Amino acid sequence: MSAAPLSIALLTYATKPRGSVIHTLELAAALTALGHQVYVYALDKDGKGFERILPHPVQLIPAQAAPSDIDALIQQRIQEFVSFLGAHPHKHDIYHAQDCISVNALMQLRQTQHLPHVVRTVHHIEDFQSLYLQQCQDRSIRDPDLCLCVSDYWQERLVTEYHITAPRVTNGVNLERFSLIPTGQESVLKEALGLHGSPIYLTVGGIEPRKNSIRLLTAFAQVLQNRPQAQLVIAGGATLFDYQAYRDQFFQQVQTLQIDIGRSLILPGVVPDADLPVLYRCADAFCFPSLKEGWGLVVLEAIASGLPLLLSDQPPFTEFLGREQAVWVNPQDPDQMAKGMLSLDPTYGSVYLSSATPILDQYSWHQSALSHVEQYQRLRANHQE
Repeated sequence: MSAAPLSIALLTYATKPRGSVIHTLELAAALTALGHQVYVYALDKDGKGFERILPHPVQLIPAQAAPSDIDALIQQRIQEFVSFLGAHPHKHDIYHAQDCISVNALMQLRQTQHLPHVVRTVHHIEDFQSLYLQQCQDRSIRDPDLCLCVSDYWQERLVTEYHITAPRVTNGVNLERFSLIPTGQESVLKEALGLHGSPIYLTVGGIEPRKNSIRLLTAFAQVLQNRPQAQLVIAGGATLFDYQAYRDQFFQQVQTLQIDIGRSLILPGVVPDADLPVLYRCADAFCFPSLKEGWGLVVLEAIASGLPLLLSDQPPFTEFLGREQAVWVNPQDPDQMAKGMLSLDPTYGSVYLSSATPILDQYSWHQSALSHVEQYQRLRANHQE
């Protein structure tokens, strides 16, 4: 296989920090460090772009205000990719998309333009109620030249449901961003967010069904009965889908449980990119009882930041962490979740943390980039035969 530098287009549906977006940026930086020419194409919904300085070219694609109907929204976002790329010259060896929207755009472009190699990474498979969305997802998995995935669990699901063998590529953690070392900004952020409680539990991902937010809230209410000074921070919230009905249920539960927002429950929304590593260091424990994840990049970020973990006892978390490296809970059981949260006191928390920290050496973006290049080159070689 050729070792010549590749021109690689990486496409992502947003500039706000979600798992696949961060995966795109970290992979792009690592591929650039290996000497490849990387271009990131991203839908830019607010005109602000990415919040960090990037070591590679970025093409921000204007995204207009979208209709409330989800099918129409997805159609518009796909068309914004198609219209922009169709009108602007581009020639890359590899076109690699991380989500359903950008893959469907590439599939449309491939009908009118010569796109040499289209790659898609599956982070997880959604259960869509909409036939249109389900068809979009199916096309985005079946039609690319190569489908990759990030965990053994989703690799098996792709074989079972799509009869596709998808090579597994690892995720990583940026240890230059996430670490135990304080910067002096911790006290500033604590004051800004009102983080004066103890212990401070953090979760990242916003309020939505997949993150199991309501059960986590219910468990936290039990924790407050034992530790009235405790605080739960739910950071994040930028998402493609409208979870308003679920959010309404969440806030109704807040009222029912008589939890004070701003005192016990802290909802900072989307945290600025520079503040996220600081926020991890402000917390005492990381709680992530998610119902479905592709991998869980935030788990590695939490470990790198020195936080003991409470996790759902299911894949993909059980693929890369052992029994002694986290507090494992049934994500359907708020009672068990509450007991797990209470067990994460400083003494036991440090035990879990010391057990989990060594896994960081196994997950680097450099290694992930090498795996990607191997797959890119194999794909090109197979097409040249």
